[in-house]
Order: sequence, then C-alpha cells, then structure tokens
Amino acid sequence: MDKLNDGLIKNNMSTIVADSLYQQLVSTFQELETVQEPAALKALRHTAFERFQQEGFPTVKNEEWKYTNLHTLVNKPYVLNSDVEVDHVDVRKADIAGLDAHRIVLVNGQYVLAFSSLEDEIGLTVKPIEEAHDEPNFQKYYAQHADKSDNVLVQLNTALQTAGVYISVGKNKVVSKPIHLIHLSIGQEPFFVQTRNLIVLEPHAELELIESFITADGAAQNLNNKVSEIVVEEEAKMQHYYLQVADAASSYIQHTEVYQEKQSLYNNYNCNLPGASFVRNNINVRLDAENVESHLYGINLTAGSQFVDNHTVVDHMKPHCESYEWYKNIPQDESIAVFNGKIFVREDAQKTNAFQQNNNMLIGEKSTVYTKPQLEIFADDVKCSHGCTMGQFDDDALFYLRARGIGEESARVLLVHAFAFDVTSRFSNELVRSYVEALVEKGLDK
Repeated sequence: MDKLNDGLIKNNMSTIVADSLYQQLVSTFQELETVQEPAALKALRHTAFERFQQEGFPTVKNEEWKYTNLHTLVNKPYVLNSDVEVDHVDVRKADIAGLDAHRIVLVNGQYVLAFSSLEDEIGLTVKPIEEAHDEPNFQKYYAQHADKSDNVLVQLNTALQTAGVYISVGKNKVVSKPIHLIHLSIGQEPFFVQTRNLIVLEPHAELELIESFITADGAAQNLNNKVSEIVVEEEAKMQHYYLQVADAASSYIQHTEVYQEKQSLYNNYNCNLPGASFVRNNINVRLDAENVESHLYGINLTAGSQFVDNHTVVDHMKPHCESYEWYKNIPQDESIAVFNGKIFVREDAQKTNAFQQNNNMLIGEKSTVYTKPQLEIFADDVKCSHGCTMGQFDDDALFYLRARGIGEESARVLLVHAFAFDVTSRFSNELVRSYVEALVEKGLDK
C-alpha cells in the first residue's frame, strides 16, 4: 500500500509527462516491469499490454463505440502516478443524509486509511488492491472474468493499475451496514488514473455497496479508467449503487464485470446526474448457474454538453434464471445519452425469464438519445421481452398542472419524478432513493 507520509500519497512510479499519451503509457508499463510483484501478476500485465498495443484505443469505427468518441480525451498528455496532496481532502460532496455506513475513500484510486472509517467486522476483508496478492480470493478471481470481455480498456487497466480496493465477504457473513466507497478525483495538473477493484462474496454472504464519484474543487481535467470485478458465489446477495455526482472536470470510463453462481442475487442501481463531462459505463452480468437472479436499473439525468453512455450485457448461460433491466434517460440542453443493452440467452439456458426496457424523455430541442436494446436467443423455451420509448417533455401535462395552480417549476419536477418513479421506486435503500430523487430535482434546468 502507498503510505500516507507528510500529507502525500507516495507512489513508486515517477511522474511522467510526454508529448503523447500513448508514449506515456508505454513508459509507465516499462517502469512497472521493474517493480517487485508476483510472477503471475507480471504475466497478466504483459499479456494485457500486448493486446492493448495491438488494438489501441477504440474508435467510432468500432460498433460498440459508435457514439462514444474518445479522441479528445486521449489525444493529450496527462500526469500519471503522481503524488497527491491529501492534507485538506474533503469528501462531504458524497454525503447522503442519514446514511449510517462504513466508509472507504479512494483518492485518485489510492486507498487512504486516514479518511476511511471501517470498523472491524469478522468475516469482512478490505485491503488496497496492491496488498491483496496473497489473498485466496484474489488469486482465484483476479482478471479471470473482466479480461475475457472484448473491452480493450480493461486490458489497459490490467496492465497499468496500481490502485484500487479489494473487498472479500466471508461465507455466511452479512455485513452489518452498507459500505460507502467514495472515489475522489483531485490534482492540479491533468491526470489519468487506472483503478482496479475486486469484490468477492462467498456463499450466503450479503453486502450493500454504495459508490459515489466526486471531484475536488479546482481539480484539473482528469480521466479515470476504472475496472471492477465482482463475484457473487452461491446464495450470496449484493445490492450495488453507482452515484455519479462528479464535476465537469472529470471523465470516466468504467467496466463492471459481474459473475454469478447458483441461487445468487445481484442488483445494480446506476445513477448519473449533471456534472461529469463524459461517462462510459460497461456493465456485464454473467449468470453462470441455475436459479440466478439479476436486476439492473438506471436513471440518467444529463445537462449542458454532458455525454453519458451505458452499455449493458446480461448473459444467461444456464437454465432457470431471471433478469430484469430498466433504464431511463432524461437529457437536457445539448447533452447526449446513449443506451445499448444486450441480452444473451445461450442454448443451454432453457426456462429463462428476461425483461429489458429503455424509456427516454428529451427536455430541450438540442438534446439527443441513441438507444439500441437487443436480444439474442439461442434457446426455445424462454420468456424474453424488450422495448424502447422516446418522447419530448409533455407540454399538455405541464399546461394541465399549471392550470390547477401549480407553478411551472414545480410542475416540471412533478412530471420528471413521475417519469423516473418506475426505477427509483425499486431502490432497496430508501435513503439513497430520497437522495437521488432530490438530485434529480436539483439537476433540472430552471
């Protein structure tokens, strides 16, 4: 673990500033090869970087990145692996009123113990990712699922990650209260961060994880490439929230790979609010045993020139499984929202029940939505459906409410809340639900 020393997180790598980001990444990888770490991890890094070198950053010519142009993000130099001032770190932007939770703080991906509050719980292990190499679950699962995806940026992360968190919940352990994982971006020069998280729930374990993404005041432009691998073993249950409330200086490329075993449950609640200028979420869920259940919910309220792209894959690999997915987009101003959802039902996955829905409400004449719900079914005894709706803000409904004495601002909030309610009502945590609904109200253009 990088040690807290004189207000700095010290990293073993030097700060590198070069003329091109690609050359910076090559130089950083060469330095990482000189660092002492397990041979198996070094081999993973080497294989991953070779693949990244072969493919490079994805372009809009790639169908999966058709609407997601990375050119302006990666066509510039960044500070990599810099020292970070933490004397005056402030994470209050992530506060959720009334929430009693364990807290983990990652500053540019680095686990900062001084700002975390994680009381001892028998059966719960939390470590910086770079200190988890000897953990059995790390050795069993690290890079075993995400790296098999077709996302080359996962390979870049595997090759260059030096930060992140390892969370393991032991067999039969029910974590007593939620874990609030706060990702803070901070720095005086443009910086690029590679964060890697591994989360494992052993049989019958239960965990509620709330991840908040925030930006320090005055932070320079920053790009965050984050990969999370999540394994939910037999009869384990996980509630997982993404609360994207960062500032415009921050851009995020995130890949979440979830692997589920027999009779497990995984629920993801993905909320993106006005702020971060660029967000690309890849959420892949693999149901690789019988009687597995998974739910994916999304609320995306965008504003200004913000770009938010959500790509999801729900892969039914075995029989008797159920998935339910519902995403709602509310783009304002000149913002762009993208939804690309795929459901795969493999030949062996008989008796599958899969539902997918995407609804969109455009506010403003210049806002844009691109949506592509997809089903690929190779089994014949299944129940599967998907759908998509697209519409403008309902001026007739607004007139109706105003005619009954409700002010225009209040009427707009009521209509948007009614639109979002189908999703927010399914949040398992009432405090998070109230928090998100308040942010939706705050994020609406006045």
